[in-house]
Amino acid sequence: MDPLKTAATLDVKKQASSLLEEFKAFAFKGNVIDLAIGVIIGAAFGKIVSSLVQDIIMPLVALLLPGDKGYEGWLFTVHGATIPFGKFIGEVVNFLIVALVLFIFVVKFLGWVMRTKKEEAAAIPPLTKDQELLTEIRDMLRSGGAPAQST
Repeated sequence: MDPLKTAATLDVKKQASSLLEEFKAFAFKGNVIDLAIGVIIGAAFGKIVSSLVQDIIMPLVALLLPGDKGYEGWLFTVHGATIPFGKFIGEVVNFLIVALVLFIFVVKFLGWVMRTKKEEAAAIPPLTKDQELLTEIRDMLRSGGAPAQST
């Protein structure tokens, strides 16, 4: 048995184990898991908004626009190649509506929620009984007076 080969093998195993431990520490941090949940919820929310745009808003827009299929029927031909620019316009409108909904939800609504929480946290909580007594003692010591004796 070659001692150098054995030491090298142990060192590689130790490094691999260390790398695995570091990965576990990283992957199971609360922030990473929260991020993964946020991405999944964001994807689901994006599908809902896309469905709203494609299935409700854009068909209503198509009713207002001229043509067989509304905006989807808009196309032009260049040297025999058909370019469906109406579909592109539909995707641009889809993007703008999704961006608007996300802006309203993420920036405005969540900003309002965060401001409300910050204001609640900034409010001074009422003093506890211990704190009230300590405040009275401090005030008496500052004034140099003795407390009134109650009988």
